[in-house]
Amino acid sequence: MPVLDDATYALLQQRVGRTHLRQRLGIERDYESKVFGQGRTLFHIENWHALRSIIRNSLRLVLLHERARRNARQIRVRHNHITLQRLPPAFEAFTLLQISDLHLDMADDFPHALIEAVRHVNYDLCVLTGDFKAETSGPYAAALHGLQQVRTHLQGEVYGVLGNHDTICMVPAMESMGIRMLLNEEVALQREGEAIYLAGIDDPHYYRADNIEKAGDAIPEGALSILLAHSPEIYRHAAHADFDVMLCGHTHAGQICLPGGFALMCNAACPRKYCTGAWRYHNLSGYTSAGSGACVVDLRLNCPPEITLHHLHCVAT
Repeated sequence: MPVLDDATYALLQQRVGRTHLRQRLGIERDYESKVFGQGRTLFHIENWHALRSIIRNSLRLVLLHERARRNARQIRVRHNHITLQRLPPAFEAFTLLQISDLHLDMADDFPHALIEAVRHVNYDLCVLTGDFKAETSGPYAAALHGLQQVRTHLQGEVYGVLGNHDTICMVPAMESMGIRMLLNEEVALQREGEAIYLAGIDDPHYYRADNIEKAGDAIPEGALSILLAHSPEIYRHAAHADFDVMLCGHTHAGQICLPGGFALMCNAACPRKYCTGAWRYHNLSGYTSAGSGACVVDLRLNCPPEITLHHLHCVAT
């Protein structure tokens, strides 16, 4: 884990509080790169380095490696329409661009592929739901460099949360780019005198540094609220905390799938129906992105990468 200088440590402590910073740094120090244990799942496929050769050689054997490599660079734009009882009229057709699991340093051309995808879409706000790095430990300068390239092509305000591949040490640099990181925090989005609330939690999957109570307590009773979380595993908590929308990622929708998109593995401790695309739990409307990047290997099969435009709509009267 990188060592923080005094100035960066003081800045992060001011941002997230002394206790949370010590907790996050301590967990990173103790558990990053573990294959077994820690987190919500027993086995962490992203830290099993031998698997990379197994996947590549298996796909080469069946002559699918190059196709899978091309697939990982062909990012699709998906549209998700969400009708919400509590949406203020001023936010009718408000559109959020969600980008998840960027893994920008996985391959040199990943930032370029993402730039090509985002430059052709229109939206009101951009949200990034974690995993900016390829590895779960080690240097992060290349990921930040790729993110800086992408950020220049993102319009308006950008908010984000950390994933299980990210270190909290990245936050100061990300915020200097104009990306407001939500670390168990909320912010009010204003439009024509009305407001909705956007909250974000720290990684709930591996580091389990999420605090949904802290993120949601300041949201007024009855106000429409959107939660950003890296993984879908806390969907029950989000629903019972009265959030209206939850946007997440982490699963890559399987990344390497059988024909028809059946994922061999989703790497999340929740039912598969919450691991890809739109879903609903009680009054909570959720969406789990397939991600724009790739993990372990820069390959995708029967599971295209995506960015998602979420269009918010009022209930018709």
